[in-house]
Amino acid sequence: MSAPLSIERHTNGHYCLSGELDRDTVPPFWIDRANWLPKGESVTLDLAALKRVDSAGMAMLLHLQQLLNENKQTLVLCNIPEQLRVLLQLSNVESLFADLTLSAQEE
Repeated sequence: MSAPLSIERHTNGHYCLSGELDRDTVPPFWIDRANWLPKGESVTLDLAALKRVDSAGMAMLLHLQQLLNENKQTLVLCNIPEQLRVLLQLSNVESLFADLTLSAQEE
């Protein structure tokens, strides 16, 4: 069973995700996106508190990036867990986030 996924708003457009971003937690999170997505030009997701990310979580982040790009917004990911970095590399999509990605080591 997955740990619940929660989102905490820090400032407009800056959020922290915690829990698990996986096939069990992605569907309700995706449905609820209209309630938390800001209208501003940038959305920052701090992923430091995620305990687990699977391919469904990675796919959701890719879809979120596509949605934001269509709305002329950008997605910035901070503190990407190693598990997600590996998934992005294995899927050969890490370059889609390369210019928009920050991590604790890069800051």
